Amino acid sequence: MQHQRSNPALFKRLPLAALLSLAFACNSHAQSLVDMYEMAKGFDAGYQSAKSQFLANQAKADQGKAALLPTIGLNMEANRSDREITYTPAGGGTRIPNYYYSSQTAGVKATQPLYRPANLASYRQSQKSLELAEASLNQAEQDLIVRTTQAYFEVLAAQQNLTFVQAQKAAVAEQLASAKRNFEVGTSTITDTREAQARYDLVIAQEIAADNDLRVKSIALELLVGKPGLKPQSIRPEAVLPSVDAQGVDSWMAQSDQAHPAIQAARTNLDIAKLETEKATAGHKPTVDLSLEYGQLKNLDATTLGPNPGFDQKINTGSAKVTFTLPLFNGMATQNRVRETIALEEKSRNDLEGAQRQIAQATRTAYLGLQSGLGQVKALQAAEASSQAALDANKLGYQVGVRINIDVLNSQSQLYQTKRDLAKARYDVLLGQLKLRQASGTLKAEDLQSINALLQK
Repeated sequence: MQHQRSNPALFKRLPLAALLSLAFACNSHAQSLVDMYEMAKGFDAGYQSAKSQFLANQAKADQGKAALLPTIGLNMEANRSDREITYTPAGGGTRIPNYYYSSQTAGVKATQPLYRPANLASYRQSQKSLELAEASLNQAEQDLIVRTTQAYFEVLAAQQNLTFVQAQKAAVAEQLASAKRNFEVGTSTITDTREAQARYDLVIAQEIAADNDLRVKSIALELLVGKPGLKPQSIRPEAVLPSVDAQGVDSWMAQSDQAHPAIQAARTNLDIAKLETEKATAGHKPTVDLSLEYGQLKNLDATTLGPNPGFDQKINTGSAKVTFTLPLFNGMATQNRVRETIALEEKSRNDLEGAQRQIAQATRTAYLGLQSGLGQVKALQAAEASSQAALDANKLGYQVGVRINIDVLNSQSQLYQTKRDLAKARYDVLLGQLKLRQASGTLKAEDLQSINALLQK
């Protein structure tokens, strides 16, 4: 971007409203916050990773049923052997010629666990793992909503910041031109001109920084969404920010204790740890299994009975059995495993307590931050009106000679700084509402619709 110190006329003819219109002139092709979120949902690697993990845990949960269901196996075998028989009768040795024999076997075996407490605990653990994956996916979705909204508002704030800097540049340029005219006619000193020139040069540097910041924020949003050339829709100037919910911080904290994905995950981990202890304790308990088996043996030409008997032989077998197994001693492995799982269960209980405290603190902080943000918006709105009145008074005083040029320049800086702070505070309030819902664990994609309603169509 090139900047001309000696050509402020372009910005002199553009009021702030016109500059804002130029900054958002391409809103007809802009994307709303909901549009950005839908694009990010299909592109963001973190969310896609959580989604894949959920699908994997869903399949793993189905695997847990296998230990409770019967197993069925088919076995088949074919043999061919050579046989040589030698016997010695009373009259002397006789050798029988070699001959071969063939046999085929086939069987089916089914085993059904009747009592295996460890298998049942494993199945219940697999179902809890699915709940854990759901909580992780929910948390990833909420995180994506906040990250998308934050990146969206950062671009809008950077756009408005650049617009305000350019408007300030136009105002300073006008003041610089006035100081030069007054110096030429002898009604002011060279100091006024130099002060205005220094302030103009400073605004040029601020414009370069603001333009670079906008480029950086735009790149960050594009990397999140996965699409270049994004143009976020701006918030309508007359849009009214929603107030803090009247239910109070205690109600938000109560919701977070029940609904926050991190707390749900910690509770699920505690349940899984308890089931692991139950599974370890099952090492002392007996197991009972039912087995059913059916098989068939076929001797071709009945060669196993002797050489060439001339007929086939089939033998069918079937069996049913119940196996009872009681462990007696395994080198204290089961006892030590139980001690290990009990300690891990206590760890999970402490992790749950820590998560509850952390989420409660985060919810309280988000609530107070939202309250503070709304208060700042009201205060900055009043400060904007006061700064505008102060600037008008200083301009009039400068014209009649009771104020100097630096007073006008300082008033201009204060006004545009207030405008930038107000714009940022409005975005922070909207983002703070989402963060409060995220802290309470109740944030959903539908909550973006209320923000979408405040955007320029």
